[in-house]
Amino acid sequence: MAAIDLIVLGMLKKEPMGAYDIQKLVEYRNISKWVKISTPSIYKKAVQLEEKGFIKADIVKEGKMPEKAVYSLTNAGEKEFERLMLAIAANPIHIFLDFNAVIVNLDSLTPDGQKACMESIENSAAALRAYLEENLREKENIPEIPETGMAVLRQQLALAEAIENWVASFKKTFCG
Repeated sequence: MAAIDLIVLGMLKKEPMGAYDIQKLVEYRNISKWVKISTPSIYKKAVQLEEKGFIKADIVKEGKMPEKAVYSLTNAGEKEFERLMLAIAANPIHIFLDFNAVIVNLDSLTPDGQKACMESIENSAAALRAYLEENLREKENIPEIPETGMAVLRQQLALAEAIENWVASFKKTFCG
């Protein structure tokens, strides 16, 4: 997946690091909330990118810790990073919301079932908004957090708020 490639290459563009460090940074930045990326996919992706010549691994040993591979970008990796940046930025924007599979099938449920599903979606949207608001509050005064990272959090908050508004409007028209 090109988005995972771009995430990994982008992190390594800033500084060399091991797959474990990349995974921890993905967790810390909550990247998995807005890009489909998992811990196993990071390790697999590091191996694939190395096989393609986009990154290289240097084996290092720190103190009594076991040896580990520290990855850095190659010249080909720099070019691939730039290519992916331009290619992904030019792609059409797709918004996939799993709950839309529920929405298109609501009329196959009883009114009580419809109401229960809509309440679940409504609760999930509210929980997402609350999580993002808290995350923004926690990170807004941390200078190490890049403005681009904060921009993604604000974008996600705007989408969560839009989903909440849409759910409220849909409930009025569909559920009465």
